[in-house]
Amino acid sequence: MLILFVGDIVGSPGRRILKDHLSDLVQQRKIDLAVVNCENAASGFGITPRLAGELFDAGADVLTGGNHIWDRKEIIDYFPHQPRLLRPANFPDGLPGSGLYLGNSRNGVPCAVLNLQGRTFMAPIDCPFRTAERELARIPPETKVIIVDMHAETTSEKQAIGWFLNGKVSAIIGTHTHVATADAHVLPGGSAFVTDVGMTGAHNSIIGMTKEPIIQRFLTGLPARFEVAEGDVQLHAVVIEVDQTSGRARSIEPLVVRSE
Repeated sequence: MLILFVGDIVGSPGRRILKDHLSDLVQQRKIDLAVVNCENAASGFGITPRLAGELFDAGADVLTGGNHIWDRKEIIDYFPHQPRLLRPANFPDGLPGSGLYLGNSRNGVPCAVLNLQGRTFMAPIDCPFRTAERELARIPPETKVIIVDMHAETTSEKQAIGWFLNGKVSAIIGTHTHVATADAHVLPGGSAFVTDVGMTGAHNSIIGMTKEPIIQRFLTGLPARFEVAEGDVQLHAVVIEVDQTSGRARSIEPLVVRSE
């Protein structure tokens, strides 16, 4: 089976290119499961119920999040009503929503999507490694296809979780930095891995935002208002081929779509 994982959607340019291309990609590539990271979809910060609905309507099967998932307060009451919208599983107990989705792919195969967040240079939340062990134990044994979104800042932490979960899941896909890395490969235990899948949004930018305010912030140290950029819109993703019987990955292929 084939799984498409789309990197962080940044603002309206990211939503627009996803809407324009996702359904065609699913049809042309015969995708069985489409996972999209959505935590920057609302003007670069967070996600709203309306925008989540738009991404589902565009063809996303599961939406994953990260450190900005709570930035729009209206999403909090939405979580209990939409199990296909995830937030990192290692946020403290008692928060709304879940970090684990259990369901079936488009071709009827049982599958799981797990959302984790790193701690290095990020909020001091629960351990993603121990949380991964806990959440994997909840997955029924007949569910072999397991996709992990590791939303983290450092390459070392993402690589560490990749090796930690090697052979236990089908794929570990890094998100958050918005810059695609050139290391997509299948680990020896049969888990596909990439340190960062990249972002879906304007690439004539600094990680999706207009360049000038960010440059001025680095120059002066003064606060600056970040706004979503518009130029050179690209969709960054990976396509993962998985043996649906064993859950082992056969290949992982980077995919870039540019707006016309």
